[in-house]
Amino acid sequence: TAALRGVDLVMHLAARVHVANDAEVDAYFETNARGTRHLAAESARHGIRRLVYLSSVKVNGEKSAERAFSAADMPQPVDAYGRSKWQAEQFLAQAAASSSMQAVVVRSPLVYGPGVRANFLRLLHWVDRERWLPLARIRNRRSLVSLWNLCDLLSRLLDHPAAGGQTWMVSDGRDISTPDLVRRVARAMGRRARLLPVPAPLLPLAGGLLGKRAEMRRLCNSLTVNIEPTREQLGWSPPLPMDEALARTISWYQSARYPAA
Repeated sequence: TAALRGVDLVMHLAARVHVANDAEVDAYFETNARGTRHLAAESARHGIRRLVYLSSVKVNGEKSAERAFSAADMPQPVDAYGRSKWQAEQFLAQAAASSSMQAVVVRSPLVYGPGVRANFLRLLHWVDRERWLPLARIRNRRSLVSLWNLCDLLSRLLDHPAAGGQTWMVSDGRDISTPDLVRRVARAMGRRARLLPVPAPLLPLAGGLLGKRAEMRRLCNSLTVNIEPTREQLGWSPPLPMDEALARTISWYQSARYPAA
């Protein structure tokens, strides 16, 4: 509570993203949901004017169909992480409803940039080593957001008069397929994109046999977000083009000299 004294605005970006196994999934709720509930309640008690909360598109679901996800869609989180972020959004709304504090929620897709980890970092390793990837026939669409574009929007949400009490979607403004992402990363690295034309329906089956079914689904499925309301109501557009953001990320990766994943 001491950190909140004399503070006008709070931006809450902390979250638990990975746990070791299913037996530890309550760690998601301890940090992401109950931790947010405590911060929101204390922020309201200290008279914080606005709290900006970084949530996740996983609140909407794991895959979008014919239409991109929007903030108005009924939340359908699938995994423990997505459910913990949805709970956190509800706790934040409750704290705002009983105080003068404004709550602002941002649902983000995968964020990349310096320090990226997990699946995106593994993809960088694979492309760097010119490994053959069975992804050439995937015809999906994915929204991503670079660290730079995300931070630009978060900064705007701190004081924009239309932002309070709303949920906003964010992305780089350009949806791409998984094989297209591989090609763009390879081009930025000066590597060859090695893509095998394996029938897409076989990939989840192969992932299941290897114990990587969830990861394979994420590579194959579409997951896009609609940022038109963010553009129109906030007068915001992603300032950094995706190819430049990828080039900056690759520059960090190459300077970090990461070992093979």
